[in-house]
Amino acid sequence: MQRFIQELTKGLWREIPPFRVMLGLCPVLAVTKNASNGLGMGIAVLFVLVLSNAIISSVRNFIPKKVRIACFITISATLVVAVELLMQAYVYPLYLQLGIFVPLIVVNCIILGRAEAFASKNPVHLAIADGIGMGLGFTMSLTFLGAIRELLGAGTLFGKFIMWEGFEPFTIMVEAPGAFICLGLILALMNFMTHWQIKRRNESTPFVLLHASQMPSCGGACPGCSSGQNKG
Repeated sequence: MQRFIQELTKGLWREIPPFRVMLGLCPVLAVTKNASNGLGMGIAVLFVLVLSNAIISSVRNFIPKKVRIACFITISATLVVAVELLMQAYVYPLYLQLGIFVPLIVVNCIILGRAEAFASKNPVHLAIADGIGMGLGFTMSLTFLGAIRELLGAGTLFGKFIMWEGFEPFTIMVEAPGAFICLGLILALMNFMTHWQIKRRNESTPFVLLHASQMPSCGGACPGCSSGQNKG
């Protein structure tokens, strides 16, 4: 159960796809002009990722290694066609907004990456947990980035104007350069938070002063001491 929870939660922060492991950046930059597009794209990827992980994990022992990538693509392509048909039937305006990036889910680095690195090597329940965690992390990332760009670039959030009267939108935010600017700022903020957490963790580690009798006879010059194994 602990392993299941670990795989389920790793994609929400520690290995969040676009911001930590830098996967799926093409749709992250291209479709996040607003929060609705980001949410819709994220849900589509989540659907494909969870089902492809489950199917690939189920048949992993029957897929020849030499053709595994082709099999993975075939499975994900089938699921993407299903997503396309569902979007055309129920959310056609969103489907038109996302355009070519819906069929391109087939070759999304997240789908193939999780299939090769995890689903093909782990049991079904862990593969499903990995797909849910990574998919939710990807959805949250796209929605968050889209919300920032929409808020600053149009003054709206999910199509509703929420900024103060007289607000002047930064129109660059809903253009291509705005995607790179927002992504760069988010990456910088996350890196800062990571370094701050590491520094805080190191400062909270108690320092133990060794007595002379406890010091190694080598005087600290051996490889073990230099690597920090014998330090207090």
